[in-house]
Amino acid sequence: MPGGVDEGLYESLRTAGLERRLEALPDDAAVFRPLDAAAAPDVLARHVAEVVRRALSANGDDTRRRDVVNQVLTLLQAQDDDAITKLEQLLAISVSPGVYKVRPAMPLSDTALLTNTKDEPSLGAELQAEIASADRVDLLCAFVKWHGMRLLTDQLDDLKARGKPLRVITTTYLGGTERRAVDELIRRYGAEVRIRYESDATRLHAKAWLFRRDSGFDTGYVGSSNLSKSALVDGLEWNVRISSVATPALVRKFEATFDTYWNSPDFRAYDPNRDADLLDRALGAQAGGGANILELSGLEVLPRPHQEHILEALEAERFRGHHRNLVVAATGTGKTVVAALDYRRLGGADKSLLFVAHRKELLEQARRTYREVLGNGTFGEFLVGGQRPTQWKHVFASVQSLRDVDLRQYDVAVIDEFHHAEAPSYRSLLDRLDCTELLGLTATPGRADGVDVRSFFEDRVAVEIDLGEALEQDLLCPFHYFGIHDEVPLNNVEWKRGSYDTDALDRVYTGNDARTRIVLNALRDRVTDVGRMRALGFCVSVSHARYMAEAFTTAGVPARAVTGETAAHDRASAAADLRDHNVAVLFTVDLYNEGVDLPFVDTVLFLRPTQSATIFLQQLGRGLRRAQDKAVLTVLDFIGQHRREFRFDVRYRALTGSSRKGLVDDIKHGFPFLPSGCRLILDRVAQEVVLENVNQGLRGGRKALVDDIRSHGDLSLLGYLRESGHEMPDVYGRPGESWTALRRDAGLPTDAAGPREAELLKRVSSLVHVDDLERASTYMRLMLPSGPRLADLPASERVMAHMLVYTIWPDLGGHASIDDALDTLRQHPSFVREAWMLMRLGADEARVVPGDLGIPGVELRSHCTYRRDEILAGIGWADGVRKTRGQAAGVVYSETTNVDALLVTLRKEDKEFAPTTRYRDYPISADLFHWESQNSTTTTSAVGRRYLEGTSHALLFTRAARNDELGGGAPFICLGTATAVEHQGERPISVTWRLDRAMPQHVLQMSALDAA
Repeated sequence: MPGGVDEGLYESLRTAGLERRLEALPDDAAVFRPLDAAAAPDVLARHVAEVVRRALSANGDDTRRRDVVNQVLTLLQAQDDDAITKLEQLLAISVSPGVYKVRPAMPLSDTALLTNTKDEPSLGAELQAEIASADRVDLLCAFVKWHGMRLLTDQLDDLKARGKPLRVITTTYLGGTERRAVDELIRRYGAEVRIRYESDATRLHAKAWLFRRDSGFDTGYVGSSNLSKSALVDGLEWNVRISSVATPALVRKFEATFDTYWNSPDFRAYDPNRDADLLDRALGAQAGGGANILELSGLEVLPRPHQEHILEALEAERFRGHHRNLVVAATGTGKTVVAALDYRRLGGADKSLLFVAHRKELLEQARRTYREVLGNGTFGEFLVGGQRPTQWKHVFASVQSLRDVDLRQYDVAVIDEFHHAEAPSYRSLLDRLDCTELLGLTATPGRADGVDVRSFFEDRVAVEIDLGEALEQDLLCPFHYFGIHDEVPLNNVEWKRGSYDTDALDRVYTGNDARTRIVLNALRDRVTDVGRMRALGFCVSVSHARYMAEAFTTAGVPARAVTGETAAHDRASAAADLRDHNVAVLFTVDLYNEGVDLPFVDTVLFLRPTQSATIFLQQLGRGLRRAQDKAVLTVLDFIGQHRREFRFDVRYRALTGSSRKGLVDDIKHGFPFLPSGCRLILDRVAQEVVLENVNQGLRGGRKALVDDIRSHGDLSLLGYLRESGHEMPDVYGRPGESWTALRRDAGLPTDAAGPREAELLKRVSSLVHVDDLERASTYMRLMLPSGPRLADLPASERVMAHMLVYTIWPDLGGHASIDDALDTLRQHPSFVREAWMLMRLGADEARVVPGDLGIPGVELRSHCTYRRDEILAGIGWADGVRKTRGQAAGVVYSETTNVDALLVTLRKEDKEFAPTTRYRDYPISADLFHWESQNSTTTTSAVGRRYLEGTSHALLFTRAARNDELGGGAPFICLGTATAVEHQGERPISVTWRLDRAMPQHVLQMSALDAA
């Protein structure tokens, strides 16, 4: 029997079937905790254990504690629903002397739907009762109103008097919040308030309350009610009540998401003494139709997540010695803001600046942005339209005005809309420009004339914000994509150089009245008013475009054909006609792929098969610009019966970010994981066609891959991937596959084979993840025939030798020593060559700067990627004797270096959405991480003390899922050292770690909890 429990109480508990559970608790009855739902599934047992704990640990006198225990004993005899309800009441109130609180009408363990109807409590009344017994209150709502807040005055006064925290997140959206109410929350009730100053592109609509209780019986409300009188009392509002007993996963998700928002830089702390004028301006601007956050002076301009990702990539490129960098990002993603933030990080006004654009309006907007970012209202001078600088240090110039200007005096040069760079004026500018840092900005690296502006940057792109990321960040208009089967057989159309023959397609589509009727019918089914739409139709040829324009006009839908043969003034008038609803659709042939700004386009028609993901996304992007009165882009893609060579997976993976195998599930289940507001719908026949095509690609087999490699000739791996359109998983996705073996089977030259080559080539893909050049170079030196013996290496490289060997052979491969293993590698030039190629590719594509951990004997770097075996060797656990194979624990302690390695898989299950496990380990912000220990860990155990007291080096590693696209265990990203700053509970302990180095943005995005 646990010590300190009365014999009579213990006997009653034993009779109730709780003896086994009690004996599992600590001996000290004063520290009883509520039992985990998995260990004590019946609600009564959990309630009893918690009530007993609180009774025995209360600060009242013995009589008070005895009274509570007697109530428990009496209720135990009944064991019916009413007894459970009364136990909940005991739990909801304080057991301190004389303090009983009103309880909600609903038991704390129940869920319910409240609709503010007759015979059910109003939300306002329930909130009053919930606040009365809460230990912490969190509120997330779009609007905070004075008349709603005053309904909770007494309860909020009491909450403050009890010293309980109140956190509120709200917004300036539509100007609905009242500053008086926000100020009162802070000044009278001691609340902490964070505000999102909304722009047109991002709107927070959530309305939710969470009441946390030290007893563990948390409750919450999620629904339509803001903090207003109508929402709380008499409005037609719907709200769902959740609880930690009945819906623990929902409460966990609420906590996780709220804390993530709270720590996001998008939500800014509000101080009425400092920020009142700023809030008034923001609310006034929103009420008047929208505000640009850059125009709200007083706010420090901070990068949004996608912009921070760009800045990190630029830092990484410069770390590698690249000082001419190209940023590719869709229009509307704030490239100029990024350029200004980058300039600020480079030193700001101390550095001379030349900003170049081709229109005065762009220069005016750019200077305004730089002034806001730098907090300097006098920054910058114009060189455009007759205006000339006097200082010449910070110049915003049109390209035409720079013909006679000395361009050797600037530290930083930024060229906007870089896709114009092939024009003679831009070519002259680039030839004369001599600066420390050159930054090119463009939305479209590929030009219609065939020039790729990446050629000005050694064929490199510093960073590219893809469509999926831009949509996730709510930077672009969401799309509704409809894949429609058009019954056109393309099986016998000639296939040339990776695509259908254009002339043959033209013969199939031009004059095809039956297909045109399908297109018109599909439009009428899916567009509210076809005559008022503003559509672009992408055709296969000039004749096809002219035919479609004539056919549509004849059908009563005004249309024009605009092609490369159309005169410039006619192109401009056609765009104006589309804008002004004089025509409903422009049919074109690749003319609007890039560089044309038509934000009003609300419909896109794909009237030809497009194999290239780049062209597909460029054409789709013509309609993704946000515009007034455009809620969504409608996309109609007409799908025929295709040849085996045509690949649908390329375009759909570009839209979804899925692997080829994951795409199959996406197609079957209707693409459930698209960005908010987006839908991708295939009709029944189109779904069958696409699914068969994707499955056929997966079934293509090794022989087809070998044949394809042979057909492309003697190319490097990178050259083959670029020319063929294949990706790394296509080559290495089969277990044990290698580029060397594929080339050898294709009859292409390879290095001589070594004695264990077949075995080693099966493991070469284990080095694909290496993403820092220092590690790649060290691994390469260790594998060269002239490589040194272990004893001759410095201590750091001895550790890296262990890391290399364990990465290739987790069981040491039968070798007696690390030296023996290295000798084996040195006998295999084909393996060494391929390993070096993979590591160089990985290091070249990395967009992070490695950081030193500062732990003696540990040769890992923050923000770099490692396999589990490599980590165990890197922290000194794998010492050349121990085997890492089979070591699958999520936490590993190395006594050698006093390191606790915490290895976190964010998705615990092998599926995209696992609601019961998703919110145990997750990033809260760039420098905070929520983590749960192993179930057996207590706060007083040696392990728990190491975590909480910081007596060891805690190293945090994360990965999105268990397996990667190459079919093996996914590598981890090292987030670096961390310190525990908060913890709750035990068995497991919930720990909030503060990272010593903020995590990269792409890691923060993994969890899908960030405040986008």
